[in-house]
Amino acid sequence: MNEKGVTTYSLREKCGIDSKTVRRLKANENIETKTLNKLCAALDCRLEDIAEYSKD
Repeated sequence: MNEKGVTTYSLREKCGIDSKTVRRLKANENIETKTLNKLCAALDCRLEDIAEYSKD
């Protein structure tokens, strides 16, 4: 987000990601795949740039 100049405000207001989801993102909690899609669109990036798979 810092590299792209995207704030949490713009995620909420311009990208349609609600404040609860922003809180979950900051806490590194689970989010829905549709949110990942919105993030990739907002940040103009690929999924691999913002997410990493790890076994539980």
